[in-house]
Amino acid sequence: MRVAPQGAARVGALLSSPAGRNLGLVIALLLLCVIGAATAGDRFATFDNMMTILRLASVVGVVSVAMTFVITGGGIDLSVGAVMALASVWATTLATQQMAADFHWIVMVTTALLVGAGAGLINGLLIAYGRMAPFIATLAMMAAARGLAELISDRQTQVVTETGLVDFFGAEVLGVPVLVIIFALTAAGGWVLLNRTTFGRRTLAVGGNPEAARLAGIDVRRHSAILYLLVGLACGLAAVMLLARTTAGTSTHGGLLELDAIAAVVIGGTLLSGGRGTIVGTVFGVLIFTTLTNVFILNNLDSSAQAVAKGAIIVAAVLLQQRVAARGSKP
Repeated sequence: MRVAPQGAARVGALLSSPAGRNLGLVIALLLLCVIGAATAGDRFATFDNMMTILRLASVVGVVSVAMTFVITGGGIDLSVGAVMALASVWATTLATQQMAADFHWIVMVTTALLVGAGAGLINGLLIAYGRMAPFIATLAMMAAARGLAELISDRQTQVVTETGLVDFFGAEVLGVPVLVIIFALTAAGGWVLLNRTTFGRRTLAVGGNPEAARLAGIDVRRHSAILYLLVGLACGLAAVMLLARTTAGTSTHGGLLELDAIAAVVIGGTLLSGGRGTIVGTVFGVLIFTTLTNVFILNNLDSSAQAVAKGAIIVAAVLLQQRVAARGSKP
């Protein structure tokens, strides 16, 4: 008579484990691929289309990996899209591109990284030392960064004239786009940082119980500020990648990027309340949303329906998190 309860308990334990969560994400991704192949046929099931999906996933993927650290640490960042737009605009001003022409296109990359890091540092200082709620601080940065990008660019598209940057980041290595390689390296580095370093353990501790982390000797405020600096750097890198893909900097870049990044992180299994994060899950979350977008585009489906589908997936993921957490808390 005890077989059924024991079996249910084992299933619940499997679902709540990292392997079980990742298995569910893999199944979801495979189902999307089957749907894509069934509805779009040869247009979906090609190597070129797979590279297209990965190329599209690379920009939001880099930001999502960094967002995983912020959410795991108990915070959230709503400004990533606007910061990326600001970095792309600042890196493509006439002055910056002239310096790049005189010296090297690395000037544009450095500018984007510094702008992103600066915005992230401001967020971190306001939240960690200014005692502002992450939602409010990053919401203010979202408005300010987008407005500053519009002022700098005069709401005009700034074309990338330094072809060296486009040639480098738009190249391929053994048929794999450089953008995809950057995403893969970022994900691998993020996994090592979160799972194999003291920094990652401190991030989990700060997100799980900030007071206990403080009593354990962790400088919670400094660590939180560093997390936002990290996501700012990721926005700068994503801006460079987007410049290579679109060959233009504009204040409209990164629209709703923050929602896509947060959704990918949540879908992947990172708790919104902090204390648990998974880079592998985030990568699968990014791939699921990007594949969903690709399937909708290939089938000429309305973007509004796509937004509804994304919303339903997010709600389902959060409800599943709550259900698994409730099961895990039962004796």
